[in-house]
Amino acid sequence: MPNTEDWTSSETKIEQYNSARYYDYLLGGFHNFAVDRKIGDLVIKACPDVRLGALANRAFLRRAVKFLCQQGIDQFLDIGSGIPTSGNVHEIAQKNNPSAHVVYVDIDPIAVIHSQAILKDNPNATIIQEDIHNIEKVLEHPSFTALIDLHRPLGVLMLSVLHFVKDEDDLKRILRVLMDSLVSGSYIVISHYSAEGAPIETIAQLGRLATGASSPSVSRTLAETSRLFDGFELVEPGVVRVSLWRPECSEDFLIDRPERTMAFAGVGRKP
Repeated sequence: MPNTEDWTSSETKIEQYNSARYYDYLLGGFHNFAVDRKIGDLVIKACPDVRLGALANRAFLRRAVKFLCQQGIDQFLDIGSGIPTSGNVHEIAQKNNPSAHVVYVDIDPIAVIHSQAILKDNPNATIIQEDIHNIEKVLEHPSFTALIDLHRPLGVLMLSVLHFVKDEDDLKRILRVLMDSLVSGSYIVISHYSAEGAPIETIAQLGRLATGASSPSVSRTLAETSRLFDGFELVEPGVVRVSLWRPECSEDFLIDRPERTMAFAGVGRKP
């Protein structure tokens, strides 16, 4: 595992909090700075369930990847993968199928450095540093084409990343490019931040905190999140609160109070 000097870089602005490092802190990781922990603590104060919501989102990732493996998917593209924590896509997929191929994509240099260290001995998994807005570059990247065959079904995961695409035209373009690139039988997996139903004061406090983010997020409603799957066949139970997508047991995070996850999620199949 790289030491602190290895995972910082000239591109890292440690005076400004970073979404990937902040999320790592919420998940109980160690690859974050004081500024990320400060914002994390402020967010937790404004929304005490945010840490459980992050864990619920991670649990959804695990369930969705297992589901895709059961459908015969053996190649995965994880966009906005963040800083690696236990239960990565390649760990879940390759447990089911050791020859499964996984390509991670993240804009954050720290997330990329950590992923490279973790994946250095794994020939079937790699990481690309790229912005989701440059989706065409991702699909044309030599590291992507070396592992992923777009003539075969692919599982595309976009968890907690599309809410960083604020412009609706950009959002539609990204989804259209993906839709056009995928063959029948491919899947998309999405989770998206939503303040729908949250207390007004919580929304206001989160909005004030977002002004310090390197990548401010935008909330979308259930209806707006559902439209992200246009052209895909929704897998049951459709787009629901993230903790309610095929929970495995009654002890899953926030299954009893799903609205507290502040996120919607779903899985769609290209017909």
